[in-house]
Amino acid sequence: RVLRHGGQVRHGRFYQASERVLEGSLGLYRSSLAWSLRHKWVNVAGLAVVLILTILFAHYIPMGFLANEDNSQILAFTEAAEGISFDSLVEHQKALMAIVQKKPGIEAFFSSAGARGITSSNSGIIFMHLKPPKERPPIEDMVQELRPKLSTVPGIRAYPQIPPTIRIGGQLTKSPYQYTLQSPSIDDLYRAAPLVEAKIRTLPGFLDVSSDLQIKNPEVDLDIQRDKAATLGVTASQIENALYDAYGARQISTIYAPNNQYKVIVELLPQYQADPAALSMLYVRSSSGTLVPLNVVANLKQSLGPLTVNHLGQLPAVTLSFNLKPGVSLGQAVNAVNGAVQGILPQSITTSFQGTAGAFQAATAGLGLLLVMAILVIYMVLGILYESFIHPITILSALPFAGLGALVTLSIYGKELSLFAYVGIIMLIGLVKKNGIDFAIEAQKDPTKTPEEAIFEACVVRFRPIMMTTMAALMGTLPIAIGYGAGAESRQPLGLAVVGGLLFSQMLTLYATPVVYVYLERFQEWLGRRPAHAGSGAPARAEERPEAVGV
Repeated sequence: RVLRHGGQVRHGRFYQASERVLEGSLGLYRSSLAWSLRHKWVNVAGLAVVLILTILFAHYIPMGFLANEDNSQILAFTEAAEGISFDSLVEHQKALMAIVQKKPGIEAFFSSAGARGITSSNSGIIFMHLKPPKERPPIEDMVQELRPKLSTVPGIRAYPQIPPTIRIGGQLTKSPYQYTLQSPSIDDLYRAAPLVEAKIRTLPGFLDVSSDLQIKNPEVDLDIQRDKAATLGVTASQIENALYDAYGARQISTIYAPNNQYKVIVELLPQYQADPAALSMLYVRSSSGTLVPLNVVANLKQSLGPLTVNHLGQLPAVTLSFNLKPGVSLGQAVNAVNGAVQGILPQSITTSFQGTAGAFQAATAGLGLLLVMAILVIYMVLGILYESFIHPITILSALPFAGLGALVTLSIYGKELSLFAYVGIIMLIGLVKKNGIDFAIEAQKDPTKTPEEAIFEACVVRFRPIMMTTMAALMGTLPIAIGYGAGAESRQPLGLAVVGGLLFSQMLTLYATPVVYVYLERFQEWLGRRPAHAGSGAPARAEERPEAVGV
């Protein structure tokens, strides 16, 4: 009712041209496949070489996790000397802001200095929003250009980074990757952390190595002489109140205006707040009403102490953060850090990667098992489908070609084997297992046909659907491989792995898989599971086998 008769269908020029290309390809494939089946050792040698190269590439290709995406944002943490005053910190921050303001490609930015929850009293942040990607250089280049310019301001350091699209645990630190040391002994921790930081700084490929260990903050220790204070009628509470009145910004009143209200704060004048010697000028009112100098009832001593004491899981911890130079993978960095800390840490200290680095370490530990399980599941499904333990191996013999094609393509384009690329390789397992084995098994029901004849006939029949499905998969993943659109940096490795794996495997498995099938069939005959087939040798040429040409 709906479909028309074949003779009434008229196809366009594009269809006719594609048909001529396909028919020509089929004729070329028929003759080349016959030659391949007559020279099986070439395919076996090629399969062995491909298997070795796949293992080598899988071992040496850089491992990554999630690629940086150009989200038109740059975040820079700033850190000044411990004990710096707020006014001085603001001046240093303004000097950095002047550099950022002159940088082309930055559309807007804002700056914050001082303690704000994620920053301590000697640090701040600068958040930059960039122009659209078409109007500026790549974001990686902008970060590399900003880093030396921001380092020209003395007394403060800036750590620019690209904010991750997906933040996976960890702290918000000055650099994106974190390595944490924990210990119940603070002395051991504070002694070992600077050694580890110095060691990581010497590793090639590392940038912006920093630590949240801040234990050199200038402080004034006040030791109350309680016996003398009690004799003069001064209590410890009165001394604390005097100090809070001088430095604690105590609110003592509120002035109410017709349209607003103003809080009245009592504090020392600014020129006295910056000098520790001004403490000796403070007076404490005793219980008798007389004023007692603070240095009479207390000893004042300047020293150094921790600005913050960080914890992780109820244990004191020090977190080292680092960034990586372009071309250095996270996998290489993790291995380098683990190797660098060997032998320099006491047994009381435990170490772990946090955030993105920790998630990468946990994920890569199971990726190999995931790949093995995927192959095992496909082998079981194919074994049930073909009712054979041997023929699934024939189909899976195409996997080394796909894996090598994917890894070579990623290496050519300078991409890491990231999580998205690994997903692409898992997809390849399902895409490349198509071939003409099902037709070959049907042909094997005819005892007069040899394995060579059966697989030759199956491959010729299945050439068109194999090419159609392969081209459909290629066209579907090609836009991802080109890397177009928002977030393309993360998805591109997936597309490159699929496109490269399909192109490489499809060109070679059309010849290698039939040879593997023939050898496995001979192996089954040798085991006595199947009677020997009539006839021997390679399939006849096309002109000698009109039935193959007809198919």
